[in-house]
Formats: sequence, structure tokens, C-alpha cells
Amino acid sequence: MTRVLIPSGALGLGYDADALAAGIAAKPDIIAIDGGSTDSGPHYLGTGTSKYSRASTKHEWRGLMMARAVANVPLVIGTAGTCGTDSTVDWLLEITKEIAAETGQNLKIASLKSNQSAAKITDALAVGDISALPAAPAIDTDIIKSCTNIVALAGAEQIQTALATGADIIIAGRTTDTAIIAALPLAQGCHAGAAWHGAKIGECGALCATNPQSGVILVDFDKDGFTITPMAETSCATPQTVFAHMLYENSDPFILFEPGGHLDVTAAKYLALDDRRVRVTGSKWVPAPDYTVKLEGARLAGYQSVVIALLRDPRYVANARVWCADIVEKCTAKTSERLDLASEEFNIELRLIGDNATLGPLETAPTKSHEIGILGIVTANSDALAREIAKLLNPYLLHHPLTQSEEQPTFAFPFSPAEISRGAIYEFCLHHVLRLDDPLQAFTLTVEDIGNA
Repeated sequence: MTRVLIPSGALGLGYDADALAAGIAAKPDIIAIDGGSTDSGPHYLGTGTSKYSRASTKHEWRGLMMARAVANVPLVIGTAGTCGTDSTVDWLLEITKEIAAETGQNLKIASLKSNQSAAKITDALAVGDISALPAAPAIDTDIIKSCTNIVALAGAEQIQTALATGADIIIAGRTTDTAIIAALPLAQGCHAGAAWHGAKIGECGALCATNPQSGVILVDFDKDGFTITPMAETSCATPQTVFAHMLYENSDPFILFEPGGHLDVTAAKYLALDDRRVRVTGSKWVPAPDYTVKLEGARLAGYQSVVIALLRDPRYVANARVWCADIVEKCTAKTSERLDLASEEFNIELRLIGDNATLGPLETAPTKSHEIGILGIVTANSDALAREIAKLLNPYLLHHPLTQSEEQPTFAFPFSPAEISRGAIYEFCLHHVLRLDDPLQAFTLTVEDIGNA
């Protein structure tokens, strides 16, 4: 049996300290935690930076490093620093060294890096080693070269190689959420389908239980299946909370693709062992003919400035969409004329905050607000130009009337100046897989000792 302790869905989200202590007391074989995802958009991959604060990351990572020292087992994090670029691996490595120095720990640390050079990816594209995933955008050499960061998602094989070094801590770049959990059970001969299925269920910690905020769970893997046990006294796993997690961030509730194959849970059986634990059997791992890893890339998409205005006049609130459409039309024309710009060189968008701003045309709930916020978003090819267009938009949001025959209205800006620069913005531009002859071919592994060892 292989016992994996998962403290939280991601480093930076927090975890229950008592539940973590209970997990350590249960003597796990490894502690595994995710470090990020693409959930928060392309900025973090584009810039190679973390979404979470350094202070929060250091506080939680210190707790896990201390817990690892007590358990004397490996601690592994995947997708370090939200996006898993080489720069965020180095960022977390620096934090790790600080904590080790402050707590007097001597450690062997393995760093697994996932960044890909544009030259390597263009060569792979030229020889047919890159394939598009469903709904992927078309790519070419120019798009690849425009990426500020490209990462490959490591699987279990790369994590197993890092574990084989005997490292106390493994800081991995971009990985699949499941790889860091499945790696050791697979290496120790546990059921392959169970290893991947249990990893999928456990990827977000206690999100597969009745108290998701508690964070900490144990997953026991063996030759036939796996068992989920939440560590917080207030948290329980049920067959429903467990099987429901196959729907989380997954378009198919039965199939999950990973490097080297896919998981099929069509025949999986979920059994409540008691009022807190769930046992799962019947999962199947299907190897693929080729070993592929997913690629993610982000590139600069322009610069943005935003302007926020507030409407309270009932007539304007009721007619906000008509008012906004008129402003966009008039300000777009003025921008083209006064700045001598073609329409494709900039974009002006007005979003109604409090009226379908989240779902847009998909919204079905009626609007009943007496007040509405207008979020103006200006996108252009330079920060200075975005700011200039936002200044052209400013007087419209402050004084534009619904009709030309009425008295000029005045609305409210919550800030002065009203224009707020967002700076550079990024977009995802790769949704493809890279075929590898060797799972380590696209990754770099380094090992170092820190402390006084």
C-alpha cells in the first residue's frame, strides 16, 4: 500500500493545521500538493509569476516543510508558482532555502523544470511531433516565437525520476494536477487505474468531501483500488462527493487523458466503508501508442486601461445597454478620426457590472438593480495608446446623454484619475500536445543539497 497525504487543493489556499497534524500522524509515504493552474488566466504564464502572495506561500510552505521533517518523507509540489515556469520554480526554491535556513533544516532538493524554447517547439512542429487538441487555435512559427513562456505538462514518469534521486523536496514546474499524486503509487506497483483515478479525486484535497475548506485528505493506494479519507473531524467522503469530482474541470466524467495514456472509470465502483471513508475499485488505465505531453503557451496580446463609472439614475440604469452601445459607437469613431487608427488597432468595450457582466447573453435571471457599474476596457498595442483612448472615453462615461434633446447628465467616477492602466495583457495561444521519444526529453532535473549537510 502507498499512502499519499494531500494538504490542500493548491499551495496558497490554506489548510486545516489540525487536519494536517492528523495526516502526519497517519504516517504517509509522501506529501503532495499542487501549486497552481490556468484558472486565473494567461497573465501568470505570460509573465512567469505567481498568483499567490509570497508571504502566504512562505507561511503555508513552512508548515508543510515542518510536517515533512516530522514524517521524514518526500514533499512534492507540482506547477510551482501558479504557472510552473522555470522562473516560478526558482521563486519557490528561494523561499524553500529561506525557510530551511530559518528552521535549521538540511535538505536535498530536486527542481524539475518544464519550460520549452521556441526553437525546440518550432522544430517539433516542422517534423510533425505537435498535434492540436480539440478547439485548439491554428499555430505557426511566428505564433510560437511570440510566446513569452511555453511549458510542457509533466506526468508521473518525470516525478518518479525526481523521487528516485532521494530528494526530500521536489519543486516541479508545470505538471498535470494528478501526476504528483499518482507517481509514487505507480512506482511502487499499485493498480495503475486506481493510481490515476485516486490522483484525480484527490487533486483538490478535500474538495471531494463534505467540508472542502478543510483541505487535508489521505489517499491509500493498493493493488486493487484506492481509499479516500478526509483528515478533518468535520469532513466526510461519500460515494457522491467522490465520483462527482470526475466532473471537475473535465468535459468527460469517465475519461481523463494524461501523458502516456488515459484513465477510464466507466466500470468504477464506489463503496462507503463507513460514514467518512470511500473505497473505489474498477478503474482502468489505457496506455497510448505514443507518449505525449500537453503544451501551454502565452504571448503578449496588447495593453489595457480601464475606466469605471457608476449609474444611479433609474432611467439610465434601465437603458444602460442602449447608452453603452451609443458610447462605444461614438467613441470608436472619434478614436479612429483623432488618432488616425484603423478599427483593428484598438478595442473599446463596456461591461455592465451588476447586469449580466458574468454570463453576458447566456444570463437568464432578471435585472432588478437600482444601481449599475460600467466597466470600460480599452485595448491597444501600447500602454500609452490605451491610456490615450481611455481619456477619449472618459467624458462619455461622465456626461453622455441618452438623447441629444435632454439636459447633460453627470455620473460618478469612483477614482481620480478615472483611467487605470492594467499594463501588458496576455493570451493563451497553445492547446496542443508534443510527442516525445523519452518522457524526460522535454524536462530538466537538477538536484542540490542545502543547509549544513
